[in-house]
Amino acid sequence: MILATLPYPQLDPVLVHLGPLALRWYALAYVAGLVLAWWGIVRALRIKRLWAPPPFKGTPPISEDQMGDLATWAALGVIAGGRLGWDLFYGIILCSTTSDASGFCRDLPSDFLAHPWRLLAEWNGWVPQFQGMSFHGGLIGVVVAVWLYCRRHKLALLPVADLACAFAPIGLFFGRIANFVNGELWGRVTEGRMGMVFCSRYFTGLYGSPCPGGLLPRHPSQLYEAALEGIVLFLILQLGLRMFQWHRRPGLLAAIFFAGYGAFRFAVEFFREPDAPFLGALTMGMALSLLTWIAAAALFYTALKPKAA
Repeated sequence: MILATLPYPQLDPVLVHLGPLALRWYALAYVAGLVLAWWGIVRALRIKRLWAPPPFKGTPPISEDQMGDLATWAALGVIAGGRLGWDLFYGIILCSTTSDASGFCRDLPSDFLAHPWRLLAEWNGWVPQFQGMSFHGGLIGVVVAVWLYCRRHKLALLPVADLACAFAPIGLFFGRIANFVNGELWGRVTEGRMGMVFCSRYFTGLYGSPCPGGLLPRHPSQLYEAALEGIVLFLILQLGLRMFQWHRRPGLLAAIFFAGYGAFRFAVEFFREPDAPFLGALTMGMALSLLTWIAAAALFYTALKPKAA
């Protein structure tokens, strides 16, 4: 007999209703992640000892005012990249390669042609429902935003990317907590003590059922990801920045972020219920994590190659 040992908290995914609009914890998670990451970077820019040695020689790679502007660019990159990345990776690639017995695809990708607004959001009447977001797509969006901003303002790309990556796990942490509150992206069925039945009286309006994951206990994989991709990865990067000064090798912190995220996400995929089958035992999350390792390898090569005499 399978028994859940962890109760699922009865948390309303909606913080407050404003007429037909609903302010969700998920949206606040994006805001909190971006604001706290910006605040953390600004604080780091004020630590003079970090920027005293070469290659900085007392000058941080970006000013506080420029960091404020870049945060706005990054926010746009996260939203646009996250949504369009979901369309590409899941709505088109995944739904084109699976029979989808779970009903995840809902006539995708063909329905994108019949209802092109689904590329931007699902709709409930005239209210958009942003329920399909891809972290890997959001990451690509931020990379493009940082690259464009640095190019426009003639800033060195890799040192700025290192700073952004050193604080990016803050957003990952809040995002996964929001997934947990939403009762989405839950894990596989388990007989272990970490099992949790994802049932809530608040879910009926969102999913048409109070128990979108069924009545069997599942791994709270959102919390696993919040702990690993958020807390553990953040601590590793902060130690690297503040104690070991890895930022003195431009690109190294970014490489460790990409490698660490890819490793943690790949590991958690063994506990997380995949949206739909992809390539045998390889889930879409695992496949995309392989791409982050390729990016990490390129960054490691750039950061660690011998400097010209």
